[in-house]
Amino acid sequence: MNQQLNREMFERAKRSIPGGVNSPVRSFARVGGDPVFVGRADGPFIYDVSENRYVDYVMSWGVHILGHCHPRIVEAIRHAAARGTSFGMCTQAEIELAELIKQAFPSVELVRLVNSGTEAVMSAVRLARGFTGRAKVIAFEGCYHGHSDGLLVKAGSGLATLGIPASAGVPQSIVGETLLAHYNDLASVEALVAAFPDDVACILVEPVAGNMGVVPPHDGFLEGVRTIADRIGALLIFDEVITGFRLSFGGAQQRYGVKPDMTCLGKIIGGGLPIGAFGGPRSVMERLAPLGDVYQAGTLSGNPIAVAAGIAALKTLHDDPPYELLEKRGAYLEQALANAAGIPIQISRVGSMFSVFFTGELVTDYASASATDGTTYARWFRELLDSGVLIPPSPLESCFVSTAHDDSVLEETAQAFAMAFASLAS
Repeated sequence: MNQQLNREMFERAKRSIPGGVNSPVRSFARVGGDPVFVGRADGPFIYDVSENRYVDYVMSWGVHILGHCHPRIVEAIRHAAARGTSFGMCTQAEIELAELIKQAFPSVELVRLVNSGTEAVMSAVRLARGFTGRAKVIAFEGCYHGHSDGLLVKAGSGLATLGIPASAGVPQSIVGETLLAHYNDLASVEALVAAFPDDVACILVEPVAGNMGVVPPHDGFLEGVRTIADRIGALLIFDEVITGFRLSFGGAQQRYGVKPDMTCLGKIIGGGLPIGAFGGPRSVMERLAPLGDVYQAGTLSGNPIAVAAGIAALKTLHDDPPYELLEKRGAYLEQALANAAGIPIQISRVGSMFSVFFTGELVTDYASASATDGTTYARWFRELLDSGVLIPPSPLESCFVSTAHDDSVLEETAQAFAMAFASLAS
């Protein structure tokens, strides 16, 4: 493949954009080479600026469960744009999207639309603090909840220690209210509760971790977290920005049968445009302004074009549920990876999300996920890219399958897997 134009684009970008990228995850620093600059996309494929074609398993980081440029979504965007791009006022479409979310998530009685997953989680945490009158948040190492100050935190030296900043520019005083437990480890949650018995406002968790690669919850983990939250009077918040509408129409909470107090959503509910949402029971959500004393606002919240795209996406998922098909396609790729590997790997998959860890040890949390061999992953990434298959340019991100990845695309991918692993072994 000719990468010269990508290289030229990257050099040009670095002159105007920090690091040449508008989100660090787009950088190829972990895998080497220059980022792919996309010119267009269609179905399961993206095409770079030189018209090189790639089978896409990034899918805008999970957004495009129906594939790129789904006709129903594209038409909804066109129709909405012709009527106006932003009003800063109420619209009927906002109500319709909220009703679709409530239909999918019985735990949600009221929902507030925002502009990103980061904003959704940040607002849900503020609401939990306002509702409970407490300050501290229990989160889990390796789970990513956006880049708001209080959640950019990394582990301290022990289970019952306060977090320390994971980014320059974040004051210790802010992340000091965030406590980090270990994913899939209820004992670590109990240790934090014992250390701060009356201070925890909420327990915040990805019900299926998707930002340290795919790490599913152990049997009883989510139920245990639910029990602990109830016992201490804290709210349980599920960050379903990735899993919402992907693992089932009702997200991970439907798949695992555990009901949170609040749910944060993003990705799919915008049909490819920026959006987020958070919701929960009326008793909690009515503490939000203008009804209550917890302030949250946004000029572009409920943007009419994003809402129209989201309605089209959710109606399509509701009218013709793809989840059984996506399960089969995910299983096909999992088996293709297992057949091709020839070296120690761990394949982690839940539905249409999957990850490959280059380690011989079982992956259950951030520490075990971080044991993956990043150098081998980088070689594997570049082999796949040369074969026309795009996976995340980071060993700790998730791959995503869409309804557009048909049998021929899956077979092409399986062949690329085989060739990439063969190259690693040579």
